[in-house]
Amino acid sequence: MTETEACVIFDIGGVLELTPETGWVQRWEERLELPPGTVHERMRDVWQAGCTGGISEREVHEQLAARLSLDAAQVDALVADLWTEYLGTPNEELIAYARTLRGACRLGILSNSFVGARERETALYRFDELVEQIVYSHEIGIEKPDPRAFEAACAALGVRPENCLFIDDVAVNVEAAEATGMQAHLFEDNARTIARIVAHVGAGPR
Repeated sequence: MTETEACVIFDIGGVLELTPETGWVQRWEERLELPPGTVHERMRDVWQAGCTGGISEREVHEQLAARLSLDAAQVDALVADLWTEYLGTPNEELIAYARTLRGACRLGILSNSFVGARERETALYRFDELVEQIVYSHEIGIEKPDPRAFEAACAALGVRPENCLFIDDVAVNVEAAEATGMQAHLFEDNARTIARIVAHVGAGPR
């Protein structure tokens, strides 16, 4: 494989995983008799640290206990609810299509993630078997739309940005990818996304 080969890089949440809101935060605020918005307000810096690798899972649990006055069982239950929404359900159609691309182009993932995501997503969805490289924000300390996140994904795969098609469900990330020289597609549904990938891979290397 060479750096001139066509490459497709997927986002995870909202693309390879379908992740509608489950209402877990609101349920916990009601259960704990907290005003709406309190959980995210108290945990904002912890959530951010978890997204960029500045905190361990154990420390997240400790901060949940301290800031929300939870006992160990409550922490475990809240974290389970968090991960249920985070992991969602697999986008089976797009994942199945991505499998057919193995050998036809380079394949990667670039995800804004949370500490613990790799272990859980590997166990549930085997994304490590779907693509060659997975670049997680909590492991590199950089989140999209920072240009360095896209550069890290290209570097991990050994590809040139102009040969990459990046697929994300967040417009600002799509725009940022394009600004780094990538081609990019805003995920809205599987049909249009697959058609865009077919057009990209079919075009071949530049």
